[in-house]
Amino acid sequence: MGMLLGMNEWFSYVDLAVLIGYLVITTVIGHFMSGKQSTISDFFAGGKSLPWWAVCGSIIATEISGVTFLGVPGGVLAASGNFTYMLWGIGSIMGRVVVGMVFVKVFYEDEIYSPYDYMGRRIKPELKKLATVFFTIGSILGQSVRVLVAAIPLRVVTGLGFEECILIIGLFAIAWTLMGGMRTVIWTDVMQFGLFTVGGLVTLLWITNSIDGGWSALWEVARDGGKTKMWNGEFGLSQQFQFTFWVAIIAVPFQNLTAFGVDQLNAQRMFCCRNASDAKKAIIWSSVGQALTYLMLLVGAALFAFYYMNPPEGDAAAKLAFQSGGELTTLAQGGTPEKPDMVFPIWIVTELPQGLKGLILAGVFAAAISSLDSILAALSQTTISLLYHPENNPSLNQTVLVKKSRQWVVIWGVLLTGFTFLMSYVKSVLQINVLPLAFGMTSYTMGPLLGMFLCALIGKGSYRGILIGAIISFLMTMFLRMDVWILFEKAGMNIQWLANLPSYYLSESGDVKMSIASHWMWPVGTILTFFGGQIGARVKGD
Repeated sequence: MGMLLGMNEWFSYVDLAVLIGYLVITTVIGHFMSGKQSTISDFFAGGKSLPWWAVCGSIIATEISGVTFLGVPGGVLAASGNFTYMLWGIGSIMGRVVVGMVFVKVFYEDEIYSPYDYMGRRIKPELKKLATVFFTIGSILGQSVRVLVAAIPLRVVTGLGFEECILIIGLFAIAWTLMGGMRTVIWTDVMQFGLFTVGGLVTLLWITNSIDGGWSALWEVARDGGKTKMWNGEFGLSQQFQFTFWVAIIAVPFQNLTAFGVDQLNAQRMFCCRNASDAKKAIIWSSVGQALTYLMLLVGAALFAFYYMNPPEGDAAAKLAFQSGGELTTLAQGGTPEKPDMVFPIWIVTELPQGLKGLILAGVFAAAISSLDSILAALSQTTISLLYHPENNPSLNQTVLVKKSRQWVVIWGVLLTGFTFLMSYVKSVLQINVLPLAFGMTSYTMGPLLGMFLCALIGKGSYRGILIGAIISFLMTMFLRMDVWILFEKAGMNIQWLANLPSYYLSESGDVKMSIASHWMWPVGTILTFFGGQIGARVKGD
């Protein structure tokens, strides 16, 4: 309790009690719903007995996470922010329908625990290893951002450093996963889904009632500020054209095919259903989660209207730091927040009454834990499958396997928490909002994973060709993004020469920037990996 004494003056001990109480209740319910964990099927697939609607809620909760809860409203408040992010829902629904109609069927034809088992059987055992490696890398990169997001509100209300906040989240996630495997993960996810929805609705209604003129005034201010724009039909390769119709129908389906059909994080949930029909319903109906995304966009517009009509004062103004041309100002005077991701948590702790702010922040915090425990279960499962091949050895001692599974949960929990420390540094150096950072991290591995799966789906592909295509895709993404180059620059290397290449340019401030957005690597990586496998298959002797 000693380290909590430095908590923000806006966050009372009542709120702290609500936050802790919610986590305790969630933990107790999760333990109650966990059931027996005598086999790895119990631990990793909930005994394949969970109702489809619970699995669907778990998928939505994992997808939404703190990135949506904080990053989406922050994205609306950022410079040039608006509702065009909603366009991505088109590609998201397209991807889920294909997964439900095509991918689920093949997964339920054999006794497997992951899409990587399927790849190994269809092409070559080495492909299972390669896919597992790419999934592991992608999980560490992408999920560390989610942990980082949850650390933001925890830091705001406690005054703790990012390191302490990240450590707390990591410890809870490990505990929840150890407690009851996927069954606990899914049922706690369902609780987070409910609290997320309530939190978003309460926020929107609270702001609406606090503004003179109510909803009509809120919408008018947001519209006049350009925040309600929903359509962008422009085409371009740069980050400027990230949320457009063309990205939504060309690039986003590739990302969602991987996220819901190939990535073990969500695919593992399919294996928790009673049969293929239930898994199909769970995946397709998870499209309803797009409504929550729209809800958080509305929250972002509401926050814009609130601070436009009620400029913050004192410490709140300093923390929000609305700026124009480097000078502190207000939204009404054309300012934008220095750190858009901080606006929503600051509003929560400064405007909501005691108890309610604790409950909403508990939802954000618990959602991050829920997302992290999901990936810990997935990483543990793929590791056990890679080391012991339980799908091919039914005689293996199940008690021993469950014990080893729990050990790997701890190992991966420690490693992922540690990597989040590094990601915190990268975010601070890059000065990037969490939403583009999260999607940027997925560009390294999602394309290659989908390309591997498509080769397995048609039952044709050279492992060597797939490997070469996947490596080229990964290196291309690394070259196109600024993550590594910025770290080199901080180490003393001059990277200005990059501006001579077509994939980079010099900004007005003299900084090197990407000219090609990394989300285009979702389809490019898929194509490189898939055709690498097909071309390799035609090479004699491969």
